[in-house]
Amino acid sequence: MFEQLIKSIQDKVPATEQELQLCKHYFTPKKIRRKQFLLQEGDVCNRMAFVEKGSLYSYSTDAKGNQRVIQFAFEGWWISDLYSFFTKEPSSLNIEALEDSELLLLDHEQHEYLLKNVPQYETYTRMILQNAYVALQRRIEGTIGLTAEEKYSRFLNQYPTCLNRVPQHLIASYLGITPETLSRIRKQMAR
Repeated sequence: MFEQLIKSIQDKVPATEQELQLCKHYFTPKKIRRKQFLLQEGDVCNRMAFVEKGSLYSYSTDAKGNQRVIQFAFEGWWISDLYSFFTKEPSSLNIEALEDSELLLLDHEQHEYLLKNVPQYETYTRMILQNAYVALQRRIEGTIGLTAEEKYSRFLNQYPTCLNRVPQHLIASYLGITPETLSRIRKQMAR
């Protein structure tokens, strides 16, 4: 059950077997079904989730009830509302399973313990957060500076397996375009 997490850590830092075992000890495995919520808007996000198997997405809902997709997470990825996790304020996000999924959960206290007691976990976490910040900057840049066609092309290059696992209307929401625009772009690209 910990294969993806161990691979993720080892890809970033040279952790010893003892450090890996200590990390494993503090994560809690959880299985959730498709369409099941990991977090609902208004609740405090008490856990970060590492995806061992399956996929999830986070989104906010506007006043009209429309979903605004923030993030997708597949095997080997993390998902959480970090703002709520660190501030203990209610979340403005929902996190829902796109597929039956197997997760490894880490609460705030366990996370802090690992940061203080496992230096390689601290380095791993810093690297993950740095990468997340870079991805966020690229996403913002793409949102304000690219055409719909360019956004979709970039999305395809970054997440090629996503097309088979994520409904088109969620991809459109993530890109900030309408499903109709996405359909038009896909038809143009298929020619």
